Amino acid sequence: MSKVVLITGGSSGIGKAIGEFLFHKGFTVYGTSRNPEKIINSLFPLIALDVRNTESIQQAIEKVISISKRIDVVINNAGVGITGPLEEIPTEEIKNNFETNFFGPIEVMKAVLPQMREQNSGLIINITSIAGYMGLPYRGIYSASKGALEIVSEAISMEVKNFGINVVNVAPGDFATNIAAGRYHAPIRVGSAYEVPYGSILKQMDEHVDSGSNPDEMALAIYQIINEKKPKLHYKVGLFMQKFSIVLKRILPDRIYESMLMNHYKL
Repeated sequence: MSKVVLITGGSSGIGKAIGEFLFHKGFTVYGTSRNPEKIINSLFPLIALDVRNTESIQQAIEKVISISKRIDVVINNAGVGITGPLEEIPTEEIKNNFETNFFGPIEVMKAVLPQMREQNSGLIINITSIAGYMGLPYRGIYSASKGALEIVSEAISMEVKNFGINVVNVAPGDFATNIAAGRYHAPIRVGSAYEVPYGSILKQMDEHVDSGSNPDEMALAIYQIINEKKPKLHYKVGLFMQKFSIVLKRILPDRIYESMLMNHYKL
């Protein structure tokens, strides 16, 4: 019997790549989108789900269970980017980012855990970010939301282990997706103290996404994790230097690491 997989944010980017890969491997795949009716030619069914709406989450989970009678794997992939100087990002946008990147995945986990407990099995994969391991200039809110999800997942993992449920974090680096298109950019303000450095870094970020890795690399990594009998808690997927930056943060003095990042971003 093929495993049943639910992927939030499965209509584009990394989520779509994962869904198509698993579909071709014989998994029963359900993706989600806020507006599935607008998506054409999806290889797998798309269900309406807004991670900022608890009722929407519950309805989507119930629909999958009613059709397939179980959920074996949930991939919390839906997320949004946000950039800007902390001083100039509207508080409402900060809250919105956490609603999507942090509270949303928590609500999805809360909705699916009763079914997984009943099955006495399940795998929850939270897609975080290598950026969640460090505070990056003009990406601090994004780093914080992804870092928070990493930490809370560590706690949940211990809470559900005895029910046969595994919780895994997968932190990607830069991948060539359309994430920049949906990202909230605090506007570059003419005359602002941050105008020049923020403008320069924003350009760098967009270039990194455009030249990022192939999303199929993430899809393969997820497939391999699903097939592991004892998956690890943390995985990093991306270019060597992106992953190595996490190692450097562990071993270098804080201010040395900070200087290294500032030199990298030309601050």
